[in-house]
Amino acid sequence: MDINSETIVETERLRIRQLIEADIPALYAIFSHPEVMRYWGSPPWASITEAEGRLARVKEGYLSEENFQWGIERKADGALLGTCSLFSFNRPSRRCELGYALGRPYWGQGYMGEALQALVAYAFETLDLNRLEADIDPRNEGSAKTLERLGFQKEGLMPERWIVAGEVSDTWFYGLLRRNWQPEGR
Repeated sequence: MDINSETIVETERLRIRQLIEADIPALYAIFSHPEVMRYWGSPPWASITEAEGRLARVKEGYLSEENFQWGIERKADGALLGTCSLFSFNRPSRRCELGYALGRPYWGQGYMGEALQALVAYAFETLDLNRLEADIDPRNEGSAKTLERLGFQKEGLMPERWIVAGEVSDTWFYGLLRRNWQPEGR
């Protein structure tokens, strides 16, 4: 897998690109918001040092080619709207997991669907993956709708998979096979 470009894919409104030092304040704004983190696997960030630490781990992931978290940038003004990730690769089986977060001010504008459509195309067409997986909290209806619009199928429930800040939650497990994927516009 050779992912050397800073920008991996562009859409009409968005650029999916590597995260950089200048993104730290925006990352903190996104991941410290309680609504954004409501169904995440960790509590909201409490300080900007958590954003700095995350960026260091993201850079390690780029170098090791094991975990990729990219920024979702709006072309019109360069604003970092959120992130999307491919991680937990199983190369012999050509599969990995998909993750994403969108800043609260950008909800309901179609940005995440647009970004993930492009990322799924990149995963299947450029990286030659065969399967993508995602797990979400069953209460996260917006995320479920986004995955289902992309063609992901609900494959199973994992009871009490996460305990975050003392709250126990289940997980719906979703999968998308390359052969079942319908590229936009085809």
